[in-house]
Parts: sequence; C-alpha cells; structure tokens
Amino acid sequence: MIAFIETINQLDQSIFFFFNGIHNPFWDVVMTLFTQTATWGIFYFTLLFFIIRKYRLKAVVILILLALVIVVSDQFSVLIKETVKRLRPTHDPDIQHLVHNVYRKGGLYGFFSSHATNTFGVAMFTAKIFKNARYQVFIFLWAGLVSYTRIYLGVHYPFDILTGMLVGIGIGLLLYKLLMVIENYFLPLKTPKLAETRLSNQETLVIFLVFLIFTSTLLLVTSQLMHAQFI
Repeated sequence: MIAFIETINQLDQSIFFFFNGIHNPFWDVVMTLFTQTATWGIFYFTLLFFIIRKYRLKAVVILILLALVIVVSDQFSVLIKETVKRLRPTHDPDIQHLVHNVYRKGGLYGFFSSHATNTFGVAMFTAKIFKNARYQVFIFLWAGLVSYTRIYLGVHYPFDILTGMLVGIGIGLLLYKLLMVIENYFLPLKTPKLAETRLSNQETLVIFLVFLIFTSTLLLVTSQLMHAQFI
C-alpha cells in the first residue's frame, strides 16, 4: 500500500512538473488574473442575472443554496487540508526550488484544492439549474481553466485538482437535490417549476459572449501593457 501511494505521488509530481514547466511572462500575468475570484465578477453577475430572470421569487432560495455550495466546498477543502497535511509544491523543501511560482505560495497544505472544489461545485449546481447541454460543456471548461491556473502557478498538484473537482461536483449535486426537496415540500405551488425550466441556447450564447468578450479584452489589454512595459 505504501509503495502504491508513493507511485501515485511520483506520477502526480511528474505530471505537475510537465504542466508547471509550460510558461512564459505573458501567461504568468494572465494566469495570475484568471486564478483570482474578483476577476470573474462580470461573469458571475451574468449568471446571477439569468437565475433571477428565469426563476423570479425562487431565485432567492437558489442563490442561498448556491452560496452554500461555495461555503461548504471551501470549508470542507480547508478541513481536509488541515487533516491530511500534504505540503504544497511551493512549500515542499525537496522540490520548491524547481517550482515555477508567480503569484502567491498559498497556505502550507494543498490537498485538496479549494479553487477546484468551489468552481466545480458552482459548475455542477448551475448546470443542473439551467439544464442546457451547451452551457454544461462551457461551465465545466471554465471550471477546468480556473483549476488549471493552480497548477500553472505552482500551488497545487494535479491530484489536488482532480480530488477537488470530484468533491465539488458531489457537493453541487447534493445541494441541487436539497433544492429540489425544498421546492417539492415548501414551494409546490410557486412557478416556474425547476424541473421544467431551462436556459435556452440563445441565453447560453449571451453568457458565452460575455465570457468571450471579457477574456479577449483582458488578454488584449495585458498584451498591450506588457508590450509598453507597464507590467
């Protein structure tokens, strides 16, 4: 068993160094921006807009449970970090000098990633709410992008990300089921019915365009500022 765990750790470390080793100054800046929650404010606002627009009074309950997804995901990942005590790459004395770290070193322990847990929790919960296949593909790709920044920046191993992804999906699904119970028992007569309401392809396109325009602008501005040597 110990040998198996050691093999997994070595594989995890090898994959980490492969992806962490692919970097340049431009992406150092971009990934530092992408990893920060505040960067995605406009994107989050767009999701909130469609939740409120489509579900009206039920949006209050949805938003409370969405907030709960984030809180539970974040605090559970922190609890496991403090229990398992697996050092982040940036704090491991054996390899920290080899790690490409741009932004912050993060806390001492890294298993498992709060970023991955939070983003995949949000992705799963909203995917179940909106029930649109195109949105589902898009939101999980977004969660994967945010999670990948943690490897790029040197603060998490791939297994930290994979575990956070699975736990986040589980939490998002669990709280969606709780939402359905609340609707069935406490809001049976109020419309619209969650099971019968979904995001249209046109609405999904709006969300995607907001994301595309925002990220394209961010990439362009970053490129111009670096070219002018402002950053």
